[in-house]
Amino acid sequence: MSTLPEQFNQWFNARGWSLRDYQAEMLQRAQTGQATLLIAPTGAGKTLSGFLPSLIDLQNVDSEYLHTLYISPLKALTQDIYRNLMAPIEQMSLPVRVETRTGDTPSHKRQRQRKRPPHILLTTPESLMLMLSYADAPQIFGKLKTVIIDEVHSLIGNKRGDFTTLALARLRYLSPHYLRVGLSATVAEPELVANWLGPTGEPVSLLQVEDTAKPNISILTSAQRMPFGGFMAKYAIGDIYQAIVNAGTTLVFVNTRAQAELLFQLLWSENSQVLPIALYHGSLSKEQRRKTEAMMASGQLRAIVTTSALELGIDWGDVDLVIQVGAPKGVSRLLQRIGRANHRLDEASEALLVPANRFEALECEAAISAIGAGERDGATVQSGALDIIPQFIINCLCSRAAAPEEIYRQILDAFPYQGLRDAEFTHLWQFSVDGGYALKAYERYQRLQPLDDGTFKPASQRVVQRHRQNIGTIVEAGKLKVKRIRRGNQGKIIGEVEEYFAQQLTPGDTFLFAGEMLRFEAIRDMQLHARPDKGKEPKIPSYVGGQLPLSTYLADGVRALLNTPQQWQNLPAQVQEWLSLQQAFSVIPSADNILIEQFPYRQAFYSLYYTFEGRKANQTLGMLITRRMEKLGLKPLSFSVTDYGLSICALKPLDEAHIDSLFQPDILGDELEDWMLNAPMLKRSFRQVAIVSGLTEQRYHSTRKTMKQVTFSTDLIYDTLRQYEPDHILLKVARDDAERELLDLRRLADMLIRFVGKTQFKDLPKVSPMAIPIVLDVRSEQVKGAGEQALLDQATLYAEAEAMLDDIRALLSDD
Repeated sequence: MSTLPEQFNQWFNARGWSLRDYQAEMLQRAQTGQATLLIAPTGAGKTLSGFLPSLIDLQNVDSEYLHTLYISPLKALTQDIYRNLMAPIEQMSLPVRVETRTGDTPSHKRQRQRKRPPHILLTTPESLMLMLSYADAPQIFGKLKTVIIDEVHSLIGNKRGDFTTLALARLRYLSPHYLRVGLSATVAEPELVANWLGPTGEPVSLLQVEDTAKPNISILTSAQRMPFGGFMAKYAIGDIYQAIVNAGTTLVFVNTRAQAELLFQLLWSENSQVLPIALYHGSLSKEQRRKTEAMMASGQLRAIVTTSALELGIDWGDVDLVIQVGAPKGVSRLLQRIGRANHRLDEASEALLVPANRFEALECEAAISAIGAGERDGATVQSGALDIIPQFIINCLCSRAAAPEEIYRQILDAFPYQGLRDAEFTHLWQFSVDGGYALKAYERYQRLQPLDDGTFKPASQRVVQRHRQNIGTIVEAGKLKVKRIRRGNQGKIIGEVEEYFAQQLTPGDTFLFAGEMLRFEAIRDMQLHARPDKGKEPKIPSYVGGQLPLSTYLADGVRALLNTPQQWQNLPAQVQEWLSLQQAFSVIPSADNILIEQFPYRQAFYSLYYTFEGRKANQTLGMLITRRMEKLGLKPLSFSVTDYGLSICALKPLDEAHIDSLFQPDILGDELEDWMLNAPMLKRSFRQVAIVSGLTEQRYHSTRKTMKQVTFSTDLIYDTLRQYEPDHILLKVARDDAERELLDLRRLADMLIRFVGKTQFKDLPKVSPMAIPIVLDVRSEQVKGAGEQALLDQATLYAEAEAMLDDIRALLSDD
């Protein structure tokens, strides 16, 4: 085991700390050049463990090269790490220069960093890839010793993670012997992540620290009636506020930015003690977010209502309580959020879960059981996204000319791309050169030109500029800056909303944003101008992609809970009664079959499919089943989905024979193909692929295309390729993305195969208790109307749900 140098030992002692065994092990591994994935609970000192070898190595060195690179998935996290890292450096007077490099870094500072890099640079994947595109990248990164990748779990199984592994592969080409260190608190499959983190065939070693303090988690017990549907938990606002009053400092997590805005308003309407409560989400301006971060760090706030923007790594040691409003959707995600409380080792975090409705109460209890058993869930590693490859090719060649074989070898070094076939790479390379067969006639797609020595370089400086302004995999919906006007047309930017929301507004409309009521005036120069107002019935901005999917593991947990009645006693009394009524009136969905209920309702027949497979899979299943129902003459009218099930309304009823025909894996054949070819989703998926691959761009110079302009352009290209080059590599990528991201086809196919011939059909006289939340579901991401009206609608649905339940009670009492 390694020991600390005396200077560091004194610093530890002054704080009453001692070097922990795993920290000593991290030092030892760094000294022997052993790459490591450190998995340790929040508050265990992961970040210091990652940086300690670098600080010790740099204590007596006054060098001019970049020694350590820290990669974070969040800009806010780089600022937080910078603040925490500077404390020991300043207190020990170490000659170590630390700087951040993100999209917010001023251009003069970026230029200086290239000429004189700091010893430690804190950055994001996108900013790193931009730096790698410069001609001086070999000089900047050539002597790199260590790369620290924080919150590794958040990069697994998504395009941004694939993008990051390619950046790591490029760094290895420039500095072959640098050391990789991964940090994470929540990892479901450590060995798989260790493989992902290392170069192909060279997994990093694992170091896991046992969590000695299990969090204290409880479900809110409220005297108010818990609704059947809805997403805001308005019934519990008084209870949430009282929990904030009783705690010192509280983080209140919700799942979407629309929910954050609404909940913030509801809490302030309850805030009789005028406690300092703030709002934080990714669409607020950088200045507003920094102000909130600073106030929180200095102890000026009692609570923050926030989204996933604050669930990663931010180190605020005095957070006393985490409240999760709404279903957690995943065990690891919930644990990550809970870890924000009591950011200290050996102290249990305190958390309160507030289900918005009765199904969510089941999900909360299943998550608590999983955490108690030490279980985790999370995304799994999959093959790397192919649309990133052209971007990576151009990025490498912007730095210096290279041959295709040289770039191909670097790509294969990234673990998600180890299976990339030579033929696939050739197609992607040719697309990068000239767009391929159907597009090569257009000058716009002539991006690379060959040189006499067999290498290639960008065809023009314009190609380089276009590429650098559009680096990354995060395809944003078209957004408008929100300018808060005070006098005349003077004001300040407070954040941004998406174009489609702005297009719904007419002058005089009010909406909630940044925690206040604003009145819309006009859109000028890609800015939405609005003034503070006290109007009623505000609209709530909602954001594309804001929904969190229900994890497969947690879905299985809900099924298991339903089939273990002895565990129902842990649930709120209202939920226990609801399940007992379901058991008496129909049946509880089983773990080994799919319950399908049917009942007459509002001059039609409703069928309920309890799948527990998440919204995306249920949405796809609804599309396919209704198409087959049309062929069977059942005249389907509509369907609605939740994470837990699918409800279909039709003019004609089902029978057992229909069930056998509808719930079959072959529904993924003709019905799926017909639907996908005619649905707009392939074009939507292609638009994302076109932007990531560089086929089109969102930004060029100081202008930014509207999403309408981007869509018009990519739709034309899509139609051209479909007609003239139907086997184009990007069409295949778009199809694969649609099946995975939009349709969740793998999950749906697994379910259909698992339950083929295993359905239980119940023909009921009335809607069942468990069907009520699904039939009356209000989708959180569809709140595009008046905010107050949305809450009134929920109250109406609540009354209707209670009436339904009263009917069931009456039927059961008659029996």
